[in-house]
Amino acid sequence: MAKNTYDAGSITVLEGLEAVRKRPGMYIGSVSTRGLNHLVYEILDNSVDEHLAGFCDKITVTLEKDGSATVSDNGRGIPVGMHAKGISAERLVFTTLHAGGKFDSNSYKTSGGLHGVGSSVVNALSKRLNIKVKRDGFIYEDAYERGIPTIDLIDGLLPVLGKTKETGTTINFLPDDEIFDRTRFKEEDIKNRLHETVYLNPGLTIFYEDKRKDEPEYITFHEPDGITGYIRDMNKTSDIVHDVIYYHGSLENIDVEVAFQYINEFHENVMGFCNNINTLEGGTHITGFKTAFTTIINNYARELGILKDKDANFTGTDIRNGLTAVVSIKHTDPRFEGQTKTKLDNQDADKVVKKITNDELVRFFDKNVETLKNIIGCAEKAAKLRKTEEKAKTNMLTKQKYSFDSNGKLANCESKDSSKCEIFIVEGDSAGGSAKMARNRMYQAILPIRGKILNVEKASIDKVLANAEIKTMINAFNCGFSEGYGNDFDITKLRYNKIIIMADADVDGAHISNLLLTLFFRFMPELIYEGHVYIAMPPLYKAIPQKGEEEYLYDDKALEKYRKTHTGSFTLQRYKGLGEMDAEQLWETTLDPQRRMLKLVTIEDAKTASETTELLMGLEVPPRRTFIYDNATDAELDV
Repeated sequence: MAKNTYDAGSITVLEGLEAVRKRPGMYIGSVSTRGLNHLVYEILDNSVDEHLAGFCDKITVTLEKDGSATVSDNGRGIPVGMHAKGISAERLVFTTLHAGGKFDSNSYKTSGGLHGVGSSVVNALSKRLNIKVKRDGFIYEDAYERGIPTIDLIDGLLPVLGKTKETGTTINFLPDDEIFDRTRFKEEDIKNRLHETVYLNPGLTIFYEDKRKDEPEYITFHEPDGITGYIRDMNKTSDIVHDVIYYHGSLENIDVEVAFQYINEFHENVMGFCNNINTLEGGTHITGFKTAFTTIINNYARELGILKDKDANFTGTDIRNGLTAVVSIKHTDPRFEGQTKTKLDNQDADKVVKKITNDELVRFFDKNVETLKNIIGCAEKAAKLRKTEEKAKTNMLTKQKYSFDSNGKLANCESKDSSKCEIFIVEGDSAGGSAKMARNRMYQAILPIRGKILNVEKASIDKVLANAEIKTMINAFNCGFSEGYGNDFDITKLRYNKIIIMADADVDGAHISNLLLTLFFRFMPELIYEGHVYIAMPPLYKAIPQKGEEEYLYDDKALEKYRKTHTGSFTLQRYKGLGEMDAEQLWETTLDPQRRMLKLVTIEDAKTASETTELLMGLEVPPRRTFIYDNATDAELDV
């Protein structure tokens, strides 16, 4: 029986980097491939900060044959002298959370690595990490294993390898296979990050090397046109309305750069960066840009007589339809929400971006009236289409109300507490029937769908809204519907805290999951961004030994491990689909919150996610075929 005490002896203190190894997700987001690549980005950010400080113009990122990664720069080199703590400053940086030069405004005016944990976290999560520092005429070295130093200091200082006239830092690390699900870096994501970095830093060159391949890959990333080139490249296959517009300015120690261009498509793509960090969830700098931009266009539309006195203003969504923009700021003291730095929170950024946007765009549009009229024309088309779609949406969505377990549709839960409720989207009558019997009726709702829903990437908006399965989901979720021509989506009205896709563990099931994810990403993206979408992980097998307890095995790797570790004979039951499980089995494997496994669906890079969705689910077949051929050996993709 457990001891029912809670006293001083119950308090656990995690020393040094133990906390990072105990809860890695708190520091790098996850232990999937996304978290693995994040290790590279943390070290890269430190080198980029040296560039921002004016001391580095070349960085090399190498994916080594042994599975490790090396990041090398020609910056000043990490300080190696004696710190007030009594050890080398380098050793302090790599073994102590919240230690680094980013907190000293004299060392770095602007910085991306603001939490002071990047280097130490990478060290803690690496099987081994080696450092070479070139500075003050010497080469110094240090080494660690799982965050623990393996080189003895000499009177508190690092040993010297030799002499040099160069400066810089080289860090090689091998991710710890005890921490990460997979330890192979995903090269396409890393290359995208490197390319993005040089767009934001036109004076920087990054050399990329992948030595893991039979024929090593070498790429040089350098973009002297900066974010103007970024916009051009993003829109290179689109029908553009005008040339890229660029402006910049500085105010209150905040530097602002903006580039934008309109294309003849009905969606917006506004990307924000602060100190080179991609603020995926936006923040005050994006709010400032959007607010100022909307006001400017509406004012000009009235001055030019395009909007009459009786007309309502264009909405922000109207004005931004067709807009591709990059808003990049440099801030001396940015505040981000969370270690992953996805949203900027500085109120001064809002004010400064508004002021600079207003001054620079008024100056530009006063001299380029035809470009201005073309942009207003895009807003006019968007507004007209929005009003048409709003009428269609109202007519279609009001025809269908909730149906509770009628005709195989929604079997709702009894609780009205949305924070505790969850809905399972289940394909097929058989699996839906088992799920309805197995569920906890108080908190779990079941929504069966018949077969594969409409592929919204290929369909027109009227067909999407007319689809019975999609309308049922919209009504069940209760928070509305977003799309390019307007937005009546309200996440605060969401009926369920968890939306769980429950499909068979086969090719058809994967296709159904992808169709649903495409729907959510294109028309209800906030569900994903705010962590409400999950994928259920039903088992593939059930091992029934002659002696001992039965065990569910969730994939082929688990089966292989079971075969190696289990002694004695056993029979194996293969589940070809959820419909083959009875209610009891479905509950204990897939529905029971205490025993089930769920995958949380996340988006790290909205631009890459959009491009991949278009590639895999869109109309163009040849690019999709090429993607499948190139990735056939890496079918286990993160979601």
